Amino acid sequence: MKIALLAQKPLADTLFDAECMKALINFGTLVVNEDSNVPDKDRIKELIKDADIVITSWGTLSLDGEVLDMAPNLKLIIHAAGSVKPVMSDQIYPRGIRVVSCAGAIGIGVAETALGLTIYSVKNVKELDMDVHNGEWGKNKLKTKEMYGINVGVVGAGWVGRHYIKLLKNFHVNILLSDPFITEEQARALGVKKVELDDLMRLSDVVSLHAPSLPSTDKMINKSNLSLMKDGATIINTARGSLIDEDDLYEECKDGRIKACIDVTQPEPPAKDHPFRTLPNIVLTPHIAGAVTNGKLRIGLFTVQAIEGYLKGEPIPGEVREDQLGTIA
Repeated sequence: MKIALLAQKPLADTLFDAECMKALINFGTLVVNEDSNVPDKDRIKELIKDADIVITSWGTLSLDGEVLDMAPNLKLIIHAAGSVKPVMSDQIYPRGIRVVSCAGAIGIGVAETALGLTIYSVKNVKELDMDVHNGEWGKNKLKTKEMYGINVGVVGAGWVGRHYIKLLKNFHVNILLSDPFITEEQARALGVKKVELDDLMRLSDVVSLHAPSLPSTDKMINKSNLSLMKDGATIINTARGSLIDEDDLYEECKDGRIKACIDVTQPEPPAKDHPFRTLPNIVLTPHIAGAVTNGKLRIGLFTVQAIEGYLKGEPIPGEVREDQLGTIA
């Protein structure tokens, strides 16, 4: 069996540690891209020749028919990154090639970040920190809440949303879910209550966004539903900046009525004079919820596990069916 790792070496080195590289070698013949730059089409054709499995990543070009003709026995593409859409072409599924996304591996870190921001906001850490630094002590202590008996709203139950829900199960909280692609029965299986988005915004103490960036989700969070949020509630966005109408969020936050934790904006980075930068009740981080440093190594492990599952004939976590392309990021 031949495996072609297309990612340029500096990127591949951040994704695959020595143990994972050894595992890839043990599967069969491993062809590694030793180049420093993103491979162009001709280089991809060289690397992919006669491959049975191809590993792509950030920057890899679309695998069109001309490229795929170089690997007539190709059966599996593993995208060692997030969205598979940059590498997809209309020639992949008709050839019987299976596609796997490592978004689930990245999603673990995103969900953990969302949980951290949830606790951070519920405990009112930022305001209390500012108080203590300004010589106060217990001024806003009674604004602190516990992860007990509160409502946490989850918008989107994809890979990230589901892991966030799993983490929330460690706390005695009520989990509300808004996702048009999840049935009532599926929601019950997840241990959550499915509600409409407006109801979720109105009832939740914390709202965490995990929906994909699609035309249908563009600015889905706006004045009409932000105005429904409880006083003191928090909205967290570790998904995509396009989900929120930023002007509307600023208007709702500017008087301190609600709080926000924003890891993603539209565009990125936000302008130096972006109004979000002026508000102490908006926590801003520079798109670090997903894999940035050591978290990228989860992707390598996920890739190895996907190949193991494929060889054993088992279901492969992260497999993307053709009918899912229109509803995933």
